[in-house]
Amino acid sequence: MRNEPISAAERVPSLALSIVVPVYNGAASVGTLVEALSALDVPGGHEIVLVVDGSPDDSLAVCRGLVDEARVRLTVVNLARNFGEHNAVLAGLHETRGAHVITMDDDLQNPPTEVLRLLEHAQRSGADVVYTWYARKEHEGWRNWGSRFTNEVADVLLDKPKGLYLSSFRCMTSFLVEQIIRYDGPFAYVDGLILQATQSIERIEVQHLPRAHGRSNYTIRKLVRLWMNMFVNFSVMPLRIATVAGFFFSLLGAVASLFVIGEALLYEPPQGWASLMAGILLLSGVQLVILGIVGEYLGRMFLTANRKPQFIVRDRQVAVGATPPAEPPRSPAPQPRRRVRETSAG
Repeated sequence: MRNEPISAAERVPSLALSIVVPVYNGAASVGTLVEALSALDVPGGHEIVLVVDGSPDDSLAVCRGLVDEARVRLTVVNLARNFGEHNAVLAGLHETRGAHVITMDDDLQNPPTEVLRLLEHAQRSGADVVYTWYARKEHEGWRNWGSRFTNEVADVLLDKPKGLYLSSFRCMTSFLVEQIIRYDGPFAYVDGLILQATQSIERIEVQHLPRAHGRSNYTIRKLVRLWMNMFVNFSVMPLRIATVAGFFFSLLGAVASLFVIGEALLYEPPQGWASLMAGILLLSGVQLVILGIVGEYLGRMFLTANRKPQFIVRDRQVAVGATPPAEPPRSPAPQPRRRVRETSAG
C-alpha cells in the first residue's frame, strides 16, 4: 500500500486492462461492483481505479475497506473536494497502467459482465476508442432528453460522427489516454478531449440496467455545467453563432427602423421616439448576447490563467493484488480512419 502518485514509467502498459470508476454517493453499490470486476478473467491481467470525488456519504470508507480485501490491483484516489465526474475520470486516467482503459459509473447500470465484451471488441477492432450504446436506456425522462440534446449539439460543435452516442461506458487505448491526460485545464470534458485526439472510433451495443440504489447524481445544474464545458472549452462555434446573430439582428433592426421612420413621417408619434426605438432595436439585444458569450470565454481564460486546479488528490492507496503478467500487452497501433461500426448485444 502506498500514497505516492504513479510515475510516467509505471504508466507504461503492464496489464491488459485498467477500469476507472468515479465514485460519488456510491457506498451502497461500489462494493458489489468491485467484487464483480475483480472476478473477471481478463487475459493479461487487470486493475481497478476508484476515484472518490468528494462524496458526502461514506463511499471513501467503503473504498478503503475494499483495499484490504483486494484480489486484483486496486487503487483508491481520494480527491480533496468534489471536482465533477469528468475531472474525476481524468484523475483516474493518470493512475492507469493498462493497454486498454475502460471508464464506467459506480451505479451498476452497466453490467460488469459487459466489460469483457467491450474489451474484446476494442482489441479486435484496433480502434482508439469504442463507445457503448443502449437499445433501451433506464434513465429518467428528463435525463434521456438531456443526453439527446448533448449528443445532437456535439454533432455540430465537436465534429462528432453522426449517430455516435457519447456514453461514459467506453474503452480507450493507452495511446489515447496519454493524449488525453496532457490536458491540464480546469474545465474537463473527456469526450471533447477524445474527439480532439482521434477519429478512430467504433461503438458496440450493451445492456443498460435500472439503477440499483438511490437516484442519479446528475441534476439539471450539473448538465448545464457540462454543456457549457462542451460549448465554450472545446469549440469557438458560440462566437461564430454570436457573429451571425449580430448580423441577423442588425438586419432585422434595420428593417424595423425603416418601419419606425415611416411611422414618424406618416403619423405623429412623440418627439424622439423613432430614433430611440431604432437604436434599441439595433443594439441592445445583440450587445447583451455577444457580451455574455465573450464574457464566458474571458472568465474561463482568467480561471485557467490563475491555475484553477483540475483536481487535487488528498491521498491514494494501492493494493497490488495479483501479480501482473511477465510480458506487458500492447495497444494496437492507431489507425487514421473515421468510422462508426456497431455490434448488437447477444
